Amino acid sequence: MNKDDFPILQETIYGKPLVYLDNAATTQKPAQVLEAITYAYTHFNANIHRGVHHLSQIATKAHEDARAKVAEWLHADNPNCIIFTKGTTDSLNMLAFSFGEAHIYEGDEIIIGMQEHHSNIVPWQMLCERKKAKLRVVPLREDLSLDIEAYKQLFNSHTRLVSIAHVSNVLGIVNPIDEIIAFAHQNHVPVCIDAAQSAPHMPLDVQALDCDFLALSAHKAYGPTGLGILYGKEELLKELPPAEGGGEMIEHVSFEKTTFNTLPYKFEAGTPNYIGSYAFAKAIEYLEAIGMKRIYAYETELTRYAEQQLSQIPGVHIYAKGLPKQGVISFNVGNIHPYDVGMLLDKQGIAVRTGHHCAEPLINYLKIPGTVRLSLALYNTKEDIDRFIAALRKAITILT
Repeated sequence: MNKDDFPILQETIYGKPLVYLDNAATTQKPAQVLEAITYAYTHFNANIHRGVHHLSQIATKAHEDARAKVAEWLHADNPNCIIFTKGTTDSLNMLAFSFGEAHIYEGDEIIIGMQEHHSNIVPWQMLCERKKAKLRVVPLREDLSLDIEAYKQLFNSHTRLVSIAHVSNVLGIVNPIDEIIAFAHQNHVPVCIDAAQSAPHMPLDVQALDCDFLALSAHKAYGPTGLGILYGKEELLKELPPAEGGGEMIEHVSFEKTTFNTLPYKFEAGTPNYIGSYAFAKAIEYLEAIGMKRIYAYETELTRYAEQQLSQIPGVHIYAKGLPKQGVISFNVGNIHPYDVGMLLDKQGIAVRTGHHCAEPLINYLKIPGTVRLSLALYNTKEDIDRFIAALRKAITILT
């Protein structure tokens, strides 16, 4: 885990070395990924699946090899279960439309959590409005963890799907996904996991989890922007209708009727991001060379260290303090607006995120304007945390 692998981390901000602690928003890219993008564009840029010429054949193989690499990384049993999308948001929107068309009717219910990102709220709201269904929300305990007993009480004969975040992008809490999935399956209800904040930080095994669907973004896992993954169990994906129409997703088209392609292409209308998929495969290879278990252990300790150091600053309130977290800590300082804290940290070369973090219902529940959020990656160090703490103390002195 070497900072030198990430060219942007050599940048200076206002004359100070960059400390990048906004990784929940997007991660920086190792040189291997940046080089892969350039290599693909300069050596085999050609539209895939449709060309008989040499460049198209190479690009097609690179794209499908990337699909196989993602399947291997997630321990999916079949690359055809891996759908390339534009990101987690696109994956969840696609699933909401397709699953909704096939399985949701008036009076049906979908369960989500109080901690969710907007991308795991709004698509389901839109579906419920369209189908006259109902969205049920798992409340939080006093410590801000999901109330699992209340979750279980939400189930009834109308429950059709659970969609829940593996790791909260605001609180950093690792939700008890195994228990959530097991109970849903006892009630014959499928589960979708929003893994945007877990995929970069811990090993994922979709077969061991037994999740029915899973969504993630490449750009949060050291890959390029504009690429995401929707995993689904093969038997479930086969029965869902496509969410978009166009080229590639068809078998035959006439003005009277269209028949659809097989998996995974049924869900991949138009020219896919084949440059992005090739680069993301390189990001996964980078992660695998380090080892996801090693990354998980390192970042768990780094998160614990950051929370310990923050706890020593008077006036700092850490949300979900003491709960198991993975790479994300949100806090506020007294009555100081989080935006002001973020601005003064930025002037000292420290990049954090402030605001509601696309989780406005949670922030409203907490009755605050937002939080300051630091989020960690494999290239962060205790020295980064120490610089952040020193900068925060200076910012507090200025603001009080």
